[in-house]
Amino acid sequence: MAKAWQHPFLNVFRHFKVGEWKRSTKEGDVTPVTDKTLKCTVYRIRGSVSAGNYIQLPQTSTQSLGLTGRYLYVLFRPLPSKHFVIHLDVATEDSQVIRVSFSSLFRELKSTATWLQFPFICEAGTSRKDLAGVAPSGARWTCLQLDLQDVLLVYLNRRYGHLKSVRLCANLLVKSLYTSDLCFEPAVTVAEARRAKLPVTPVPREMAFPVPKGDSWHEHYVHIRFPSVGSRASSEPARKSRSPPEAVFRGRVRELVPPPVAFSNPFLDGVSPAVQMFGPTAARPVPRPLPEVSLFCEHSEVPSMNGPRDRSQEPSARAEVTDKHTAGNGVHTAAPESAVVPVALEDVAPRQPPGRKQSRPEMTLGETVFEQRSFLPDPILKLKGVIGFGGHSTKWALWTKDGAAVVYPCHAVIVVLHVDTREQRFFLGHTDKVSALALDGSGSLLASAQARPPSMLRLWDFQTGGCLSLLRSPVHALCSLSFSSNGVLLCGVGKDSHGRTVVLAWGTEQVGRGGEAVLLAKTHTGVDIQAFKVAFFDETRMASCGQGGIRLWRLRGGELRSCPVDLGEHRVLELTDLAFGQAQDSHTLYVCGRSGHILEIDHRRRAVRRVRRLLPTQTPGGHSSQKQPFGAGPGISISSLSVSQTTCAVGSDDGYVRLWPLDFSSVLLEAEHEGPVSWVCVSPDGLRVLSATLSGHLGFLDVPSREYNTLARSHTAPVLALATEGSRGQLATVSQDDTVRVWDLATLQQLYDLRSPEETPRAIAFHPTRPVLFCGFASGAVCSFSLEAAGVLVRHRRHQGAVTGLAASPDGSFLFSSCSQGTLAQYHCSTTRCRVLRVTANMVCRDAHPTPNALVVSGDSRLLAFVGPSKYVVTIVSTASLEELLRVDVSALELASSRLDSAVAICFGPVPPGHLLVSTSSHTVVVLDAASGRVVRELSGVHSVACPSLALSRDARFLLTATDRVIRVWDYPAKASPGCQVYIGHSEPVRAVAFAPGQRQLLSVADAIFLWDVLGAPGRSPSGSAGDSPGAPPTCEAGPGARQPEDTEAGTGGLPRQQVPVPSQASPLQLGARAGPLKGADGAFSTSDEEGPSQESHNPEGLHQASSLPMLVKEASGAGDGAQGAPGGTWGFSMHPHSCGWATARSTTKAQARPSARPDCYRHFTARYKASSLVKSASVPSARVERLLLKAVVGYNGNGRANVVWKPDTGFFAYTCGCLVVVEDLHSGAQRHWLGHPEEISTLALSHNAQILASASGCSSTASRCQIRIWDVPGGSCRHLLSYHDTAVQALAFSPDDALLVTLGDYGDRTLALWSVATCELLSSVRLPEPAHGVAFNPRDARELTCVGQGAITSWLLQQRGADVTLQVHREPIPEEVGAGELTSLCYGAAPLLYCGSNAGRVCVWDTRAGRCFLAWEADDGEIGVLLCSGARLVSGSNTRRLRLWAVGAVPELRRKGARARSSSVFMEHELTLDGAIVSAVFHDSMDMGVVGTTAGTLWYVGWAEGTSTRLISGHRSKVNEVVFSPSASHWATCSDDGSVRVWSLAGMELLTQFQVLNQSCLCLAWSPPSCGRPEEQQVAAGYSDGTLRVFSVSQIAMELKMRPHRAALTAIAFSADGQTILSGDKDGLVAASRPRTGMTFHVLSDHRGAPISTIQSTNKECGDLGAEGADLWLAASSDQRISVWASDWPRGRCELLDWLSCPSPTLTEFPSRPPPCLVAFCPWDGALLACAGLGVHPEVVFYSLHQKQVVEKIPLPFFAVSLSLSPGAHLMAIGFAERMLRLVDCESGAVQDFAGHDDWVQLCRFAPSAQLLFSAAHSEILVWEVSGHLATEESLGSGSWPPWRRS
Repeated sequence: MAKAWQHPFLNVFRHFKVGEWKRSTKEGDVTPVTDKTLKCTVYRIRGSVSAGNYIQLPQTSTQSLGLTGRYLYVLFRPLPSKHFVIHLDVATEDSQVIRVSFSSLFRELKSTATWLQFPFICEAGTSRKDLAGVAPSGARWTCLQLDLQDVLLVYLNRRYGHLKSVRLCANLLVKSLYTSDLCFEPAVTVAEARRAKLPVTPVPREMAFPVPKGDSWHEHYVHIRFPSVGSRASSEPARKSRSPPEAVFRGRVRELVPPPVAFSNPFLDGVSPAVQMFGPTAARPVPRPLPEVSLFCEHSEVPSMNGPRDRSQEPSARAEVTDKHTAGNGVHTAAPESAVVPVALEDVAPRQPPGRKQSRPEMTLGETVFEQRSFLPDPILKLKGVIGFGGHSTKWALWTKDGAAVVYPCHAVIVVLHVDTREQRFFLGHTDKVSALALDGSGSLLASAQARPPSMLRLWDFQTGGCLSLLRSPVHALCSLSFSSNGVLLCGVGKDSHGRTVVLAWGTEQVGRGGEAVLLAKTHTGVDIQAFKVAFFDETRMASCGQGGIRLWRLRGGELRSCPVDLGEHRVLELTDLAFGQAQDSHTLYVCGRSGHILEIDHRRRAVRRVRRLLPTQTPGGHSSQKQPFGAGPGISISSLSVSQTTCAVGSDDGYVRLWPLDFSSVLLEAEHEGPVSWVCVSPDGLRVLSATLSGHLGFLDVPSREYNTLARSHTAPVLALATEGSRGQLATVSQDDTVRVWDLATLQQLYDLRSPEETPRAIAFHPTRPVLFCGFASGAVCSFSLEAAGVLVRHRRHQGAVTGLAASPDGSFLFSSCSQGTLAQYHCSTTRCRVLRVTANMVCRDAHPTPNALVVSGDSRLLAFVGPSKYVVTIVSTASLEELLRVDVSALELASSRLDSAVAICFGPVPPGHLLVSTSSHTVVVLDAASGRVVRELSGVHSVACPSLALSRDARFLLTATDRVIRVWDYPAKASPGCQVYIGHSEPVRAVAFAPGQRQLLSVADAIFLWDVLGAPGRSPSGSAGDSPGAPPTCEAGPGARQPEDTEAGTGGLPRQQVPVPSQASPLQLGARAGPLKGADGAFSTSDEEGPSQESHNPEGLHQASSLPMLVKEASGAGDGAQGAPGGTWGFSMHPHSCGWATARSTTKAQARPSARPDCYRHFTARYKASSLVKSASVPSARVERLLLKAVVGYNGNGRANVVWKPDTGFFAYTCGCLVVVEDLHSGAQRHWLGHPEEISTLALSHNAQILASASGCSSTASRCQIRIWDVPGGSCRHLLSYHDTAVQALAFSPDDALLVTLGDYGDRTLALWSVATCELLSSVRLPEPAHGVAFNPRDARELTCVGQGAITSWLLQQRGADVTLQVHREPIPEEVGAGELTSLCYGAAPLLYCGSNAGRVCVWDTRAGRCFLAWEADDGEIGVLLCSGARLVSGSNTRRLRLWAVGAVPELRRKGARARSSSVFMEHELTLDGAIVSAVFHDSMDMGVVGTTAGTLWYVGWAEGTSTRLISGHRSKVNEVVFSPSASHWATCSDDGSVRVWSLAGMELLTQFQVLNQSCLCLAWSPPSCGRPEEQQVAAGYSDGTLRVFSVSQIAMELKMRPHRAALTAIAFSADGQTILSGDKDGLVAASRPRTGMTFHVLSDHRGAPISTIQSTNKECGDLGAEGADLWLAASSDQRISVWASDWPRGRCELLDWLSCPSPTLTEFPSRPPPCLVAFCPWDGALLACAGLGVHPEVVFYSLHQKQVVEKIPLPFFAVSLSLSPGAHLMAIGFAERMLRLVDCESGAVQDFAGHDDWVQLCRFAPSAQLLFSAAHSEILVWEVSGHLATEESLGSGSWPPWRRS
């Protein structure tokens, strides 16, 4: 908040006395002149160099203006045909100084952590390019209004502190600067505002520009507000764009260019609409296909009727030019067909009378203050029932005097429950949890204490429920209360502010007679008190017990005194409760303890009379207890006891309530509970025993009938969400106690308790028509529970994060779930077993927390709404297709807010009129039209904080909102002045509110569950909604100014449609036996990589193909779904072979088919996400000039499937790593590398004669389809390149005779293609109706192949007659008794057997001749992804990491038994557990040995004879972050995001040692230098994401040191030159120096604070020639392009800054995903020379001399570098790019070479110390290059090289 002297505004020039130049300064040509337009003195600043002519405030840079006003007003006029610059230094709340610059010199937005550069574009109306950006000749005076708070918040996510300094540079005229917290309207004067009663803040007189009489302000001046709506809404990830979108206006106007803004649509990835601004005179933009809504209101002559407040008093969050042509009142909506919708003026309310005082119960609606009136009846709600017990503790529950009711606390409410009728009544008034209760002997006075300090004490009239007395307790917290029997004395025990025990006594005799309770005595005691009771026979005597003692108390003379009871050897016991004996036993005091002791005390003699101990009973002949206690110790821990005249009830921690006679001779009754018993109380007649447990259970034991009755159950933690079911009247709740409970709304009794020891529930939903409950868990699973069978129906795991929302459509067709990772899943739930339909990523907000309002479905089941993809956007999609219909940017709805608005909760209203209610972070509820997105009305000031839950009744009469502990009920139809009633009762924030199914009751959940009765008469539902009836209350319709829907349909007037477009269902595909060639039909092409022209020809006319038709199959007799195809006989496709391949024309049907959701099985391949794109110009240089030779590949792609091949007979062994095929000699370890694939290789297949290898990769930016390469194995060359599939290839298989190759597309492609191996021609292709996971040829019949997928196996029989090819299809469903829902793997066994593995872990065996499944057995606990069979042995591999060998020799015999076959004859021979899920396997024909690949990136050699597994290939499974080398160049080490540090042998590239840290990422690594000690003492230092630094000994293979020098993640680490100091940098920009021997951090540098440290490097160099002392020269670089160079002498504790480099960062448009890193390194050939990349706005490497303090050389680059390394030998430099390219630069000749081979951006490149090897890494793959020869000169390289260095 600004200081008082700065209010309401401040003239900066006047305050700092510009002109005297004492508190300000000027430089260059600065002259005061008189301006004819303004008729006053202004300052003219001009000069050819802007930096040499300026006005600066304050005088020096060490001073500060200290101006805290939010808005800065600059009144200036640019000089014609000149440029100008304005610099502002703005300080943030954390004292970080940010420079904000505006200039016509800038061409685009540039942003770093400390500098913002905004272009000021003047539309001059001339075509002269040399004047672009300069001011026009007729430049007008401009009021530039800068919202400094939003500038920092939007562009840097920082909070504005104050304005530090201002520099106004040439060339411009300036009148003055003003700061204010008010948003002025410069075009309106004070007189005009008063005369027209405009709801704006007029500009002060001294700030106003003179306007000639009769003219408009906008004709002479320009007003610019910044930032813009687009800027404030630009939290979405921006797509890559070369230049920011500019809003071009007619006429000579200026604007500040906002950053590029684009919305990403998961369905229309190609759409990237630019945000444009236009007025009525501007050209209308091209309509956008998606309705992206942003709303703003400009200044208007009439007030907005439904806005929350005066919108014109806040800056429009866009670069807004208020011109006479652009001024207006409107809602700007970007809809499918147009972009402008006029505002409907409605509900004009009378203004507040002058002089009326705004009182507390008033609220603001629009621009008018209305009295917040209530509505009738008042109150509208009455609390009917409470579900819950306890809260602060479960200790207090009392019987009434007649024993007919029980009194107990439920958090802040006291409940009286009649045990027979179960009726409840309540004592309301506490604002926090009730900590103690007491009822006097007559049952007329009730006392209760409140938990939160200071504790409040209430005394109630128990009969009427009225509060008689409220007094503040003198202690912080009361934990115990006890009345005397006559009710005249109340004693309490609590703690004071110092934690000491306090005992108090009040006189309550006058309470109820008009008097108050009187504090009689108060005393402090040092003893522990667990229980305190007043004797029933004498109100002046009391007793207490606690840890180690019993004390007897007496009240005499206004003082409380006590004396201890001598317990002798029992004085160490922990005593928990006590009770006085009744009547004839009144001299006895019974005390119990945790050790099981029960003491009988004679309180008159203060002596122990008898001691007993309860022990658990022993089983006969055993030593274990029958009843295991919950507590520790040999005795039964007793928590509570209660005594009647004949019995004593004892409650213990073993969950039992036991009833004993007073002599404790034997147990009379006992009742077992679900948890430890915390409280027992015997009724006054001694016939009922009340008990309470720690698990929230309350009930009583009826002694005569020996029956137990439950009174209440409760969640033990706050309730998170609720769901209601109408037909059965049930309520489901989910709580933080990890349980889901279902309640009966009629009886409030618990029906079901669902809990899992391994799952944490987070969201729930009922099926609308069936007794099914859906539950989402923190693990990402969604389960369906049958409430009738009390079991799990189905479980889906499609989410990677915790489930945040669940919603079922009212018609019961669909279920939707969302998770914390932004994924939205759609399920079909109309059948018993719901199934997944679609899973879409990046749809829902990732920041969302589990809430019942995360996903909402409209009443007609057509629309689904949610917050996402960011918290600033609300999206509406179709429930049937998830097609996006509307997107509303809520950050622009509340212009008066000082920060960006975000959506908190959403709710649909009744279908007519179709409204969506959105609760925002600015405490406002906005009502939107669900069809167009326009604002219908707003409720502002709904709560003091954001509303996390809201609900609208079905008749649209009542709106419920909840915030904190308050529930508000609004009279929703009253649009002008809606009434509101407030209700309290919860002691914790209300998490959810909802109307009960009958709409006559509502529910609220927080600490407990409250059921409220709605006392108002139920209203009628709107027409067409549920409960349809006439007479619906008025709803918020558009006023006269709004068009009717028929006038706004697409194509009728250019305005957007007012109704949501209903997506039409796809027309059913026509099935036919033959399909002729379609025009533009789907095709494939085949090219050859051999020398010579590529072979390509067009489709012959006679070709018949089936790729455009659905598959029609015959269902086998028996059980089957029937939904996968139509009944009938076998259907054949007739085809002619291709002559050579044909053009890549897309089939219409194939293009329009919607991709399936990814199957829920790991066997299906999914390419790793990559943000990089392949550079089109990259090429591998020819051998004669090649300097780098790929020597080795370290790693195996565990993400591939079946990507290992091995032929034991020939020794051929190959696997994939990224986009490379690696052929390795298993004996020598030598590798060959086959390059050519642009993307990650998914799978491999080797022909049976081992002469041909097929490999497949996904589509890329350079190719729209997948590549399938056919390799010649002996020659190692690519013979043919095939392309047909769209997304990825799931499997490849050769026929037994190697004549055919079948390729299977993944779930997004769903096609099967058959190729001729000899000619590489496409023979046939078929679209599959569902995803398939595997395909295999019958090894004994080349005409037969089989696919496996969901619910069935599909067999194909290929028949060829001359040129015709007939493909017969047969589909066999999986029998239900097999229990395998989805088949994921297959292999053929002995004829005619086919083995199939399922995602349920079962292996089923099929008789291919009979077409039936005759055997199945449980082969694993998880999904089986790999099956191999040879002879009598079968190998299975699963995602449980287990590899098993099965003996299946008896299976052929079992086939003959048919249905009588049993799996007992199949047994497991061996089992191995590997390091990851099994994804690939290949075995010898004998099945004795094989090679297995896992998802951990490891290839294993498996020998079943020895039962061993040996590591063949090792690699990281996650991103590699660093590669370092030992000084002796014998070893190297890597670190990765998987938390591992691995040490390798440099000679053999073998893994030697691995250090693993769980649940952390290792981000940086350093090897100790040779000066550190002997080689055997070498160490590796690693930095982790939790801020820890670990030092490992390489020789001892042990961790030597662990320390935590940082709170944030470590991002860079290095040893000092002597190895005695470790330098580490973190994500927050701190650099720490630590001692590895002591683990002590002795120095911390904060110069780079605010940006992550990207590089730390140290070198041994005497720094004397650099002007400093020390032999340790080191540098640190941060991601904001700042580099610091230091000279240190660590033993002496010296560290001196030598140099500091800082440059502006590259523009966001050139690097949209994230800015390039700042790379810097010392030159090995010149220690005083730095090589820097990313240190500027251009892609280049600069060499900076520490001697000359300047850049001496520059090398241009084609792209920004992401990795850099300099050779320690020759003057070579390696550079890695995000375009997957590695460049080698000869720094002497300037020649360059580019190398490909990575499938992602080259994040790392490092030269080995020998300079003979270069290591490069992309994600988890590491390529090792051999450096040889010399780079060719520029002439030999031709156009592929860059020119030599140029001097700066």
